[in-house]
Amino acid sequence: MSPQRRTALVSVVAACVLISLKLATGLASGSLGLVSEAVHSGTDLVAALLTLFAVGVSGRPADRGHPYGHGKAEHLAALAEAGILVLASLYISYRSLAVLVGSAEPSVDPVWYAILVVLIVIAIDASRMIVSLRASRRYGSPALASNALHFGSDLMGSTAVLCGLLLARAGWREGDALAALFVAVLVLIAAARLMRGNVDVLMDRVPVDAERAAREAIEHLKPGVQLRRLRMREAAGRHFADVVIGVSPDAGVGQGHAAADAVEAAVQRALPQSDIVVHVEPDVEDAALRERINAAALTVPGVRELHNVRVVAVDDGLQVALHLKLPQDLTLQNAHDVASQVERAIAEAVPEVASVQTHLEPLREPAAGSAPAGANVEADAQRVRGLVKARTGAPPREVRFLQTEDGLVAFLTLGLDPECTLADAHALASEVEEDVRRALPELADVSVHTEP
Repeated sequence: MSPQRRTALVSVVAACVLISLKLATGLASGSLGLVSEAVHSGTDLVAALLTLFAVGVSGRPADRGHPYGHGKAEHLAALAEAGILVLASLYISYRSLAVLVGSAEPSVDPVWYAILVVLIVIAIDASRMIVSLRASRRYGSPALASNALHFGSDLMGSTAVLCGLLLARAGWREGDALAALFVAVLVLIAAARLMRGNVDVLMDRVPVDAERAAREAIEHLKPGVQLRRLRMREAAGRHFADVVIGVSPDAGVGQGHAAADAVEAAVQRALPQSDIVVHVEPDVEDAALRERINAAALTVPGVRELHNVRVVAVDDGLQVALHLKLPQDLTLQNAHDVASQVERAIAEAVPEVASVQTHLEPLREPAAGSAPAGANVEADAQRVRGLVKARTGAPPREVRFLQTEDGLVAFLTLGLDPECTLADAHALASEVEEDVRRALPELADVSVHTEP
């Protein structure tokens, strides 16, 4: 048996004992306050039974029909408690007001054993309130927290009944009815708080404190991510978060996954045992900005290629860093002049950019190549034709070899069914490439072209 279920079971037993004690003493002494407290304890018995059921249901693991678990059963139970408490308070109020306005005679007899019973009840109420409160804080259970609240109101009500009996013993017999009315007010307040809190959870109202903690955890991540949406809800003390973040469109799958893991870990640290789902989207605004930067840089004569464009937002604007590839025979002075032109072009085309940092790289020129001697590659060509026919059912349309400074490179052209999909053609070309590489490991490279 789980600790939560054991605590709820103890509450059921305690409620049964208190009902019997209060009801018997109230009927014997004619105390409306004690009878009302017995009714109040009756609602606590129902509440404890509902809590026992709810804790058992909410403790079940998630399944196909309930992928978020069964935690809301506790809130349904707590809401049912609140309805029962409202009915009990209306009954108590009716009986008390009837005595206070004079339409009914007080029948209380404040005998000594009635006062002794109330003192015992006060001790029990105090002990079970403390036990339930500690358990609710330890396990984060709203049902046990609602029990602690009820037991606290019982303690106040029992204290009021004691005062009422003492007033009746002193000669003012309406004091007992006044104490009963005070109990009814306590019950209404407790019911209102229960209804508000549990309706918020059942209606998926945003848990403000938890959302603030999750948002701050994500915003303080290093490196940062763009938080586009955060939706949160709560059930049985556990938080569920749906997060949408934006990452650079240049980021790979691994980088996006790493960003999602970082977000999940940050929220878990802020809200332990929470359930987080992170969706990663490309930052469209960032992509448009990068296109503008690329277009501006490529307008400068001499710029052949740029890559590794990084944009960082700072207080005074955007900082841009990029790699420029220029002809390798340029002097450093000429290359620097080109880089300066690129920086000015970007600053003019993208006004929000505050500064541009360029990294210069030599552009690798086309390597020299030559046709190898036919006798040297004819055997390899025959072998390649055999491999292609075995894989595709037909020999290649063309097999050429080229001698480069890196080694021998093979060029193949495959004729495939015009109706086959591009995915199938690519897969077949990859298989042919692997076959050739395994058969001729001395080749520096293999290029396979497909055509209908």
